[in-house]
Amino acid sequence: MTADLKFADSIARLGTESAFVVLARAQALAAQGRDIINLGIGQPDFRTPDHIVEAGIQALRDGQHGYTPANGIPALREAVAADLHRRHGAEVNPDNVVVVPGGKPTMFFAVLMFGQPGVEIMYPNPGFPIYESVIKYSGATPVPIALEEKNGFAFSAEAVLSQITERTRLIIINSPANPTGGVTPKVEIDKLVKGLLDHPHVALMSDEIYSQMLYGGREHVSLLNYPEIRDRLIMLDGWSKTYAMTGWRLGYAVWPESMVDPVTRLCINDHSCVNAATQYAGIAALNGPQDAVHDMVAQFNERRQVIVRELNSLPGVRCADAAGAFYAFPNIGGTGMTSKQAQDRFLDEAGVATVAGTSFGAWGEGYLRFSYANSTDNILEAIRRIREIL
Repeated sequence: MTADLKFADSIARLGTESAFVVLARAQALAAQGRDIINLGIGQPDFRTPDHIVEAGIQALRDGQHGYTPANGIPALREAVAADLHRRHGAEVNPDNVVVVPGGKPTMFFAVLMFGQPGVEIMYPNPGFPIYESVIKYSGATPVPIALEEKNGFAFSAEAVLSQITERTRLIIINSPANPTGGVTPKVEIDKLVKGLLDHPHVALMSDEIYSQMLYGGREHVSLLNYPEIRDRLIMLDGWSKTYAMTGWRLGYAVWPESMVDPVTRLCINDHSCVNAATQYAGIAALNGPQDAVHDMVAQFNERRQVIVRELNSLPGVRCADAAGAFYAFPNIGGTGMTSKQAQDRFLDEAGVATVAGTSFGAWGEGYLRFSYANSTDNILEAIRRIREIL
């Protein structure tokens, strides 16, 4: 007999993160002997700094092998609060910090806390694909915030506020942004916060995971610095990008006091707690020397300038300045290809992995995401191969 299983309807509403699909295809081609340059996956190509690795190893040697508090060990939450004060000047109560395994649990928990049939949740489009995926999973209606090239892929506060209805429960914003590299200026954030005062029923999740990766003299504006919305703000950040710790699975969010208990209960139901040794590595990352971070960002900045210049030299391609994170999001409309066609052709014929803009939402049609978390030599070779095709 064969199984005749009936999955819940909600499973069919879950999307995926296409960068991992492209990565799998690229790895399969590499296994066949193809020379593949991966400009698709969004993770630093640097090693985790040695002093962080040693702290994790030492924690294991010291016997940190058991369960920890569901919201994170106190020393780590205190280190997070001190780091946010140092970087943003924001006062944060360590009791409002909830440590989770990466950035996605915060996204999932925030959406689950507000999402249900009949309500609306707004999210950036093109944007990190998990936003839309988990909104649909919750049963809520996803309402896209269109990010346009003409605005440097920054959101317009006026446009966001105009889409709020009585059914809106949560707004998700992301600056610096994945996949566009866009950075929203302070004037728009000021307008958004001011406008939200007229909508006290709306919560806000600010994804600031790339908060230390800005270029060209730009400065990060944290939503933590707006006390008038702190009672409904969820601020997401973590270690994955800043400290090249993607595989360690360590992130956090600052939650309003009213949400700390429910999100902690979600943690207990979902994953119990975060890996103990990883949390001690996280303390070392925040409290230790930051030289490796500054060096990594400086190298990203050099690569950013190279890839933007080279993309703009390709026929049928134009690329806005990449303001933050480590992504370029060129417009490929002049090539005559759709995003998916370009993604597949560049991988299959040129051996260059990129991600179609439509993987990040409908507003991504006509664009490709290039991650410049790769060496300058590989970036130049990738563009040379693409130039031959075009």
